[in-house]
Amino acid sequence: MKEFPTDQDINKAVELLLDTYNVPDRLIKGLMGKEQISQLNRLLQDFSKESMSSYELTRLVVMQKGADVFSGSNQAVRDLRKFLLKTLEDEDVIELYQRHPNPKKKINSPKYMYGELSSKKWIPGGRWPKEFVRTFGFPNIFAGVNQKSGPKKAVFEDISPQKKVPALVPYQEDMKNRMLEVLNREGKHTRCMLSLPTGGGKTRIAVESFIEWMQPRFYDGKYMVWIAQSEELCEQAISCISDMWVDKEFAESLRIYRYFGGNDVDPDDLTGGVVVASIRQLHSRIQNEDPFIQEVLRDCGAMIIDEAHHAAAPMYAQLFEKAEELAGKGLFAVCGLTATPGRSDETTYTLVDRFEAYLIKPEFKWSEAYDRSPLQFFRDEGYLATPKHIVYENNNKPIEIQEDSVFDHFGDFTPEFLRVLAADSKRNKLITKRLMDIPSGSSTLVYACTVEHAEFLSSVMNAFGRKAVAISAKTSKAQRRVYIDAFKRGEIEFLFNYGVLTTGFDAPKTEYIVICRPTTSAVLYEQIIGRGLRGPKFGGTKQCTIVDFSDNILNLGPPLAYTRFKELWEVKEAVMQ
Repeated sequence: MKEFPTDQDINKAVELLLDTYNVPDRLIKGLMGKEQISQLNRLLQDFSKESMSSYELTRLVVMQKGADVFSGSNQAVRDLRKFLLKTLEDEDVIELYQRHPNPKKKINSPKYMYGELSSKKWIPGGRWPKEFVRTFGFPNIFAGVNQKSGPKKAVFEDISPQKKVPALVPYQEDMKNRMLEVLNREGKHTRCMLSLPTGGGKTRIAVESFIEWMQPRFYDGKYMVWIAQSEELCEQAISCISDMWVDKEFAESLRIYRYFGGNDVDPDDLTGGVVVASIRQLHSRIQNEDPFIQEVLRDCGAMIIDEAHHAAAPMYAQLFEKAEELAGKGLFAVCGLTATPGRSDETTYTLVDRFEAYLIKPEFKWSEAYDRSPLQFFRDEGYLATPKHIVYENNNKPIEIQEDSVFDHFGDFTPEFLRVLAADSKRNKLITKRLMDIPSGSSTLVYACTVEHAEFLSSVMNAFGRKAVAISAKTSKAQRRVYIDAFKRGEIEFLFNYGVLTTGFDAPKTEYIVICRPTTSAVLYEQIIGRGLRGPKFGGTKQCTIVDFSDNILNLGPPLAYTRFKELWEVKEAVMQ
């Protein structure tokens, strides 16, 4: 069965809804929301386009909803299903209900069957959805994509080997081998610092090296501890470790423990493996003498510290003191990871001395060129794309904000403030204008302020005849996969999203990244722009354009994240609107 409606499927659905069943506009509008349609029509008028006709509106809704046009339990979709059911003869409704009855109710009258059938649970790709669309002549795709809900993320998971990942390129293979040499030394000589520009693959190199070295030790009940600064980075590490393990032909599975976000792990579940932890939880639990982390540190075989420039903080000193108390002065292998900016990072070298570490960086024939500018060298060699950074600043009155009402406890913008930005019609007009300037056929990722903002902007582009879809955390995993695969194949120009597509997402041919949501989180921003930094030698593009709608925001809080990446940008533009 197909997973994505074709133009032929969409045209057939529109024809049936309007010409065959005469579905009224109010029901079609209900599927998208009257306010969103009004906002869309106002925006179209700003671009000298007339309000949408019934045909244009219906086609847009079917394009937006795709395979899920009849899916869901909200009142609007139930009203549409009920309207269609009422076009059937009584005997047809009775037969339909007899095949799909409500076992808890005894209903004999057709007039009560309409409501029961329209409210019946819709399981995409299930028996009832298939019969519903078949009854009214709609293409099978509109029964929905069959899916299974994934389980809640457990505090630990077992990873089995089964899939292939791309091979390391020569400089990565060389760095991996040098890491293994360090790991095979003794005592504090097993400490090292791995330094690479953002996008160079430092996480991949470290994971592959340590996984290979630790593999026989895992079977003896030893642990590898991976320490990150945030939950986002912890999940990113788990994704990379999982990919690396399943690529290997090891005989046994690997257990990964989530030791962040307040997770508690029963010490009885300890069997060796990888502990991915946030430094804050580690520090807190060490002070509280959590038996889990004491057991892990006692049997730790290796530790990796991501964002190692933070390792000079007191929390890390206390961590190492506790580790030496439990594991002995010889301790275990320790590796720090750090990105190198466009010039020598003094903090990196300070940490190298402090940890008695061996600095591992790429070695090339033209080492002077790399040392002079690592980022430029990686771009020239085709490992990284050259990012063209365009900042659009709203020329309206600056938005004055109070730190205590707009920033959450992590220092980033609150959902309430992002909703205010999402509803700004002048701002949305500017965003639309810039999106329309992107050449047709380009692959563009758009990061919106809210779920509704992503859906609205995608509807705008569809109304202009540019193929777009929106995904978010509420989009089913199956439908999300369908949209992402279609985007990679070039069947979709614009992939709008909110809250997803930062980690664990791979679309190397992305040519444009449009950031509509401001953020102060350097982690989030780096993850977003990382989607477009891959160069030709990593299967990506030579250049990626990053369009940033920073807004003219005056605040006393943290600076917008893009200002912390000034040295990353090869081409910079500031556009006042």
